[in-house]
Amino acid sequence: QVQLVESGGGLVQAGGSLRLSCAASGRTFSIYAMGWFRQAPGKERDFVAGISWNHITYYADSVKGRFTISRDNAKNTVYLQMNSLKPEDTATYYCAAREGYYSGSSSYTRRADFGTWGQGTTVTVSS
Repeated sequence: QVQLVESGGGLVQAGGSLRLSCAASGRTFSIYAMGWFRQAPGKERDFVAGISWNHITYYADSVKGRFTISRDNAKNTVYLQMNSLKPEDTATYYCAAREGYYSGSSSYTRRADFGTWGQGTTVTVSS
């Protein structure tokens, strides 16, 4: 099973940018579908973005056009570039993995489908 470690969170002003990274180790990274989820205090953990083994991407409507998910299979890393950040983006961001070749957004939006999670990295956007 793959292990995940997120990094890149921090404090940023509204309108700013951050890039989160998720480093994977263990199994062959390229066969995993990857996702980013976030959880604000007192709220559910929600889907943010997902990327398939062949780099097809999926986004929540709330981040579409502002966030970009990508992966570098040679580095066993998935990224989340976050631009035009808003205070409502404040949350702990989690990287997640599920083994297999999945297509279609429904394969990426349900957190119960992901079996491996990182520890999370916190993003705070000040107004």
